[in-house]
Amino acid sequence: LQKLIHLLQATDDPLIQEQALITLSNSAAFSVNQDIIRNLDGLSVIGGMLSNCVPKVKEKALNALNNLSMNIKNQEEIQVFITQVCRTVESAPLNSDLQLAGLRLLTNMSVTSDYHQKMINSIPCFLHLLSEGTERTQIQVLKVLVNLSANPAMTRHLLRAQV
Repeated sequence: LQKLIHLLQATDDPLIQEQALITLSNSAAFSVNQDIIRNLDGLSVIGGMLSNCVPKVKEKALNALNNLSMNIKNQEEIQVFITQVCRTVESAPLNSDLQLAGLRLLTNMSVTSDYHQKMINSIPCFLHLLSEGTERTQIQVLKVLVNLSANPAMTRHLLRAQV
């Protein structure tokens, strides 16, 4: 895992970055690896890939963060990327794998109310995706909206959102 994280930092080759992210994502399916990746500062390295201009690299980084977000300690570190993930969801092509990867991460990050405030500005986007997206996109957006609606503090924001 350490070598993969170093490789991710050392290369500018999008194909290598993509493969390293896929491997890290698969490794994150095991809880012991989630802790190891966090302790190796892998979350910030993977999160840094969200700034990559290659959509497939961004998508794979989102998938890896999604798998890593199943751990509460990891969520505490991943939450710094929520605003960037929301922007990615808003700017990604409608119904793209990139957009869906971002929505899946936001779904996991919104299971508890800890980070709902960071998603408020994206509520109009979520509602737009609900009306314009394909069924896959709609289902993923609904998961985020259901999580947000479970928090009474979000009611006003959800009802006032301009669509």
